[in-house]
Amino acid sequence: MTVRTEPSDAALWQASLAGEHDAFGQIFDRHATRVYNYLLRRTADWSEAEDLTAAVFLQAWRRRADVELDRDSALPWLLGVARLTLRNAQRATRRYQATLLRAGTAAVAGEGDPADLIAGRIDGDRQLAALRAAVSRLPSQQRDVVELCVYAGLDQQAAAVALGVSIGTVKSRLHRARQRLSAELSPEPTARRARPGEEL
Repeated sequence: MTVRTEPSDAALWQASLAGEHDAFGQIFDRHATRVYNYLLRRTADWSEAEDLTAAVFLQAWRRRADVELDRDSALPWLLGVARLTLRNAQRATRRYQATLLRAGTAAVAGEGDPADLIAGRIDGDRQLAALRAAVSRLPSQQRDVVELCVYAGLDQQAAAVALGVSIGTVKSRLHRARQRLSAELSPEPTARRARPGEEL
């Protein structure tokens, strides 16, 4: 009985370098959900996350000669591409809104994004909302590490590949982020009430 094994990311990537679209399609099938989930958590918008995921894999196809595999996985590199694609999209949106404001036209806000409403129901819990808000206030380099290691589930070495930095840098940023989050999310000490006849 022959056991069929899936081709590795390295083998598929080599085939895609030779122009084999099916091999790249297998890379897409293998990693698109994780890339999409990462982008959905960053944007809280299903439609935008879908568009950005497509843009990530288009960019990955164009730059497939530049891939840097981490222990035979293309996912960290793809998440690095996702991070830069999102950053560029946000920059373009800010430029567009600034242009509208300069032209005297305010950006039109809709009635509320259904993805935000659903995310609000899913997250529901105040503690989670507080955590997400605290993460959003982290310095961008620390936030990137938290989002890759926590939201996308990468280990520190894979996050280092995604960010293009050393693993020591990832550890340092993650440590500082944890300290900051811990300090910010620690419950305020409750004031002790005075006992009868006692002054505080």
